[in-house]
Amino acid sequence: MGDVLALLRGEYRSPEGVEAHAVPGEGAGVQVWVLGSSAGVSAETAGANGLRFAANYRVSPASVLEAAGAYRAAFKPSAGPDGPDRPHLTVSADVVVAPDDAGARELATGYAPWVHSIRSGAGAIPFPDPDQARELTRDRTAADHELVADRVQTQFAGSPATVADHLERLRDATGADELLITPITHAHADRVRSYRLLAAEWARRG
Repeated sequence: MGDVLALLRGEYRSPEGVEAHAVPGEGAGVQVWVLGSSAGVSAETAGANGLRFAANYRVSPASVLEAAGAYRAAFKPSAGPDGPDRPHLTVSADVVVAPDDAGARELATGYAPWVHSIRSGAGAIPFPDPDQARELTRDRTAADHELVADRVQTQFAGSPATVADHLERLRDATGADELLITPITHAHADRVRSYRLLAAEWARRG
């Protein structure tokens, strides 16, 4: 991380004293974030360098509180002009929003087989539509379901009010400054609608 920051500042020198310059990039004034899933190197590096940190609840829900805590514990304000003077935390979440809970759960049917394809090591499949998803999960074992249980149970699928309630609880539990929302559905139009429905509900709550 130190090398990356030095390249952005135009101050990089190798151990042998050789200069290197990132073009484009040097002097760009970009806002640097670190993404992490646990209370490990990513969280500690973001904190020690006074950077913003995104805790990946959507990938590793069980470790989000530890990741947030490690980041805050390690935080030192950055000397740079863009660095925050206090910890700045974003938490990510997978959501599916529809006009009602039942419709959202139907759109989210493909989530379990999609996550399974990644975690099993088979490789990510195209996100299936609900009928394809039911076919894919027809013969799944208890072990298959256990492999994806944490992700399925912590995906927020429901009406705008249902999902916003879940997100408020996540925000309050983690102390997040921002939430990073990812709707995953088979059809692009359903993803766009998820954003729009949730944005309207979130704005309504002020």
